Amino acid sequence: MITALVRLRKELTKNKLDAALISSVSNITYLTNYSGFSKEEREAYLFITEDKQYVLTDGRYSQAVKTLIPDFELIEISSKNPVKEMLKNLKLKHKIKNLGFEGHNISFLEHKKLLQRFDDSNHRSFDFLRSVKTSDEISKIEQACKLGDKTFTHILKFIKKGISEKELAFKIEFFIKKNGGELSFPSIIAFGKNSAAPHHQTSDKRLMTKDKFVLLDFGVKLNNYCSDMTRTVFFGKPTREQRKIYQTVLNAQQKALEHLGRWRGNDLDSSEVDRIARDYIISKGYKTIPHSLGHGIGIDVHEAPHLSPKSKDILKVGMVFSIEPGVYIPDFGGVRIEDLVALEKNKIRLITTSPKKIIEL
Repeated sequence: MITALVRLRKELTKNKLDAALISSVSNITYLTNYSGFSKEEREAYLFITEDKQYVLTDGRYSQAVKTLIPDFELIEISSKNPVKEMLKNLKLKHKIKNLGFEGHNISFLEHKKLLQRFDDSNHRSFDFLRSVKTSDEISKIEQACKLGDKTFTHILKFIKKGISEKELAFKIEFFIKKNGGELSFPSIIAFGKNSAAPHHQTSDKRLMTKDKFVLLDFGVKLNNYCSDMTRTVFFGKPTREQRKIYQTVLNAQQKALEHLGRWRGNDLDSSEVDRIARDYIISKGYKTIPHSLGHGIGIDVHEAPHLSPKSKDILKVGMVFSIEPGVYIPDFGGVRIEDLVALEKNKIRLITTSPKKIIEL
């Protein structure tokens, strides 16, 4: 937490900001290590200056803040002490003129109501603070991945004729929760032709002999940190074309990983990694990947860095991200293989370990 605050304050100095208003629950969790606020409702803000840090929230959380976030001073919000008055008081107390806030998270009405009192307010994305992980954060992601790998092994025995996508998704969720985790996102389970939709909505479709493709995309959240993995297996013996698609996707991922493997601690252009996998898939006669090759992961399942053709993100030591190429053919099916990679000093490390050979069930 202290390291996170130091990094944030360096950003304030760099951008000549007197303070930051943190509103997103993910960044509040990152800066306080407290994850009890709702993502659906606005229940708290952080207000951070060069030498002070405050939590603004209501009485429901007072005891938790005092006990679990002792390094932050509590300012209790109520009908008699609304947020706008609290911010006004903080502005005067700390002589704040230039305020940084999360433009992607604050609504227009919130800005109008809360921030127009400041002489200058600059919308900033503070998410990049989380893009480089500490060794402790990487360890937490790795623990989530271990439960994800365990879940994959467990779930294979339930892939049988007649089971529905929703039933299989439920079994994944039940196993993860039974073992102390939560879902990091709603699982994507796709049978047969449904696997051709990268973000298929898990349905009531039941597995039939003809379906062949079984795509499983799921993640674990453990100790506030997420995992994300995708495997595609075959129900029965795959055809020659299905094998070719699978091998193409696997080779594309391997080529991206080999490029990363030549990395020796220097900054690396994320779009170049994307290009290598993308170009290989196109060279085999398939359409380009309809999504980015990968994304960072941590407190959120999608965060910086982003590996895509137009990404300007630079890959650095401490980053953890997915490599997930895919081939999707409408009315036929699709294959995606996804693993998480950690960039460590002079090397890369796969932290998803489930097998990637063709699995026939």
